[in-house]
Amino acid sequence: MTTTTFHISGDLEVRRLGFGAMQLPTEAGAARRTSLTVARRAVELGVTLIDTAYMYGGGANEELLAEALYPYPDGLVITTKVGVARSGGEWKLDGRPAVLRRQVEQALRRLRVERIELLQLHRIDPETPLADQLGTLRELRAEGKIGRIGLSEVTVAELQQAREIVDVASVQNRYNLLDRVHEPVLVACERAGIAFMPWRPVAAGTSGAKAEIAAVASETGATATQVALAWLLGRSPVMLPIPGTARLDHLEENLIAAELHLAPAQRASLDLLQEPA
Repeated sequence: MTTTTFHISGDLEVRRLGFGAMQLPTEAGAARRTSLTVARRAVELGVTLIDTAYMYGGGANEELLAEALYPYPDGLVITTKVGVARSGGEWKLDGRPAVLRRQVEQALRRLRVERIELLQLHRIDPETPLADQLGTLRELRAEGKIGRIGLSEVTVAELQQAREIVDVASVQNRYNLLDRVHEPVLVACERAGIAFMPWRPVAAGTSGAKAEIAAVASETGATATQVALAWLLGRSPVMLPIPGTARLDHLEENLIAAELHLAPAQRASLDLLQEPA
C-alpha cells in the first residue's frame, strides 16, 4: 500500500502530495484574490508541503503565500529556493555567497518566519565553487535560519559531490510519467532516503492523448492527470509530487489522486511509457 506521508531528513513529516505555488498570479486584482483562495484551500484539503521560490516574481510568490496562510498551521512546510537573480532584465544563475545569504534573509522576512525548514538551491551556479554555495547554506543552517538543504536540477554526480559537503535533504528535478530523463537521480535519492520532488509532475497537455493513460483513466473513473500523479506516488516512496495550478477545480482534482489505487497490470502498462529522448 502506498504511504501518504514522508519524513524529510528522517524527521520533517509532510504529506507526499504537495502543492507548487509557481502558477499563482500575484498581481493585484481578482486573479490575486483567487490565488489566495487556492492556497488556503490547498491547506484545508490537507496539503502540508508547498513549494515556492525567489524567482517566482522576485519574491512576490512568497509574499502571496504569507498573506494567504500566515500564521501558519502546525505541520505546514513552505519550501523556497534561492540562487537565481535578475541581472539586466534577465534571470541568471547567481550562487555567490553574498547573494545567497541576502536572498535567504529576504525570504525569511517575506514568509514571516525565523527559520525556513527546507531551503533549496534553485540551480548550481557553474561560475561559483559548489563548496562556496553549499558552504553558505550550511552556515545559515548553523545560524538556525535554515533547517534543511536541498538541490534542484542536479545530476547524479552533482548530487554525490554535494553530499560530500552537506547533508542533502531533497532534490527537485523535472520528472513525470512521460519524461524520466532524471531516473538515475531518482534512484540515487531513493537509495539515500532523499526526498525527490518532481517539478512538472504532469506532462502538460499530453497525458490524456496517450492511449495507455486514457485506458487506465477509463478503467478507474479518474482523469489522466490523476492517473499520472497516482503513478508517481507509487513509483517510489521518496517521491513528493508538487503539482501546481491557479484553479480550485484543478487543485481538488490533483489532490484526489492520493486516493487513487492503480492495479499492478495498470501500473505495468504505464511503466512502459516514455517520450523519446
